Amino acid sequence: MSDLTAAALFRLLRRSLLALAVLALPVAAPMAHAERIRDLGNFQGVRSNQLTGYGVVVGLDGSGDDNLEYVTQAMKGVSGRMGLQLPPGIQPNLKNAAAVMITADLPAFAKPGQRIDVTVAAIGKAKSLRGGSLVLAPLFGADGKIYAMAQGNLAVGGLGVSAKDGSQLSVNVPTVGRIAEGGSVERAVDTGFDNAEVLRWNLFTADFLTAERVRDAINRRWPGMATSDDAVTISLRLPMGADTRTSIMAAIEMIDVTPAEAPAKVIVNSRTGTVVINSAVRLSPAAVSHGKLVVRIDEKKDVSQPGPLSNGRTVVTPNSNISASEETAHIALLPKGASLSRIVDALNLLGVTPSDLVAILEALKQAGALKAEMVVI
Repeated sequence: MSDLTAAALFRLLRRSLLALAVLALPVAAPMAHAERIRDLGNFQGVRSNQLTGYGVVVGLDGSGDDNLEYVTQAMKGVSGRMGLQLPPGIQPNLKNAAAVMITADLPAFAKPGQRIDVTVAAIGKAKSLRGGSLVLAPLFGADGKIYAMAQGNLAVGGLGVSAKDGSQLSVNVPTVGRIAEGGSVERAVDTGFDNAEVLRWNLFTADFLTAERVRDAINRRWPGMATSDDAVTISLRLPMGADTRTSIMAAIEMIDVTPAEAPAKVIVNSRTGTVVINSAVRLSPAAVSHGKLVVRIDEKKDVSQPGPLSNGRTVVTPNSNISASEETAHIALLPKGASLSRIVDALNLLGVTPSDLVAILEALKQAGALKAEMVVI
């Protein structure tokens, strides 16, 4: 054998041994990634507040509420504020006006004079709000106080038209509109940010281990500042003063923390057949057999014709054909501690549909082999 051939065989043998060594290595668990504290939760009180109100949209092209009592009373109130008193007993024709509900979100730390977006939706028989203008209306918070005033021209993305014969055509939703910066903040919400003795930070999802890691990360930089209240809340004792607290809270939000692994869950959407399995799901040893039984019934009708010169009559007779077939069942063995990828590979080997997958997962759960919580939505 030549020296060249021997060298080539040696290189081939070396590559084969390396490949076998790599395949023999255990599969490492996925490493958790650190996330910023601001992505894991938020400070209590630093949130938006919902506002609602009732108002009237005018300027519609005959697509309003007509004589709806709500809009009639509202228009009387609006005209009264303008110094115009409608004659008693007269119901105005208001096809160019519509009664609406107004909603908006008041951002955290919003101050008087700032502008917010508002959404306007018809509550009566109005066909379209396109081209309408909202008359000045107050927006109330959950405590019944006025926090903003809304007014302006609506931007409506939908379209609604009708013909004299009663036919109608609607594109999107023409009875909902939006006014960009149509609300003016009149009152600020007191969050206690600058004078509260304790500020609290809340996790988006309750988890004792993650809360402990957040607390420890904060205390490593500011010893003794953070204490855990429960699996969600971390209490922070910060120095008084808005300027100092702003700097400390900004620094806290940028601290990196490795959150705990999410609990094992299988989410099943019963309406669409969607199944989501997270990476924490594990299985005990189990064998899954999957097959399908198909029963088919064909119904036909035959005509029975009597012979010539007979006294019989033509009749229709049923002819039924029943057949049954069963596909070959496949068996997949799921080893102990099988990961998400192994589960997916095994179920794909069986060729299961989403509905079959749900049935298999439920059976594994009942057998005690599926170590996860099943949530059906």
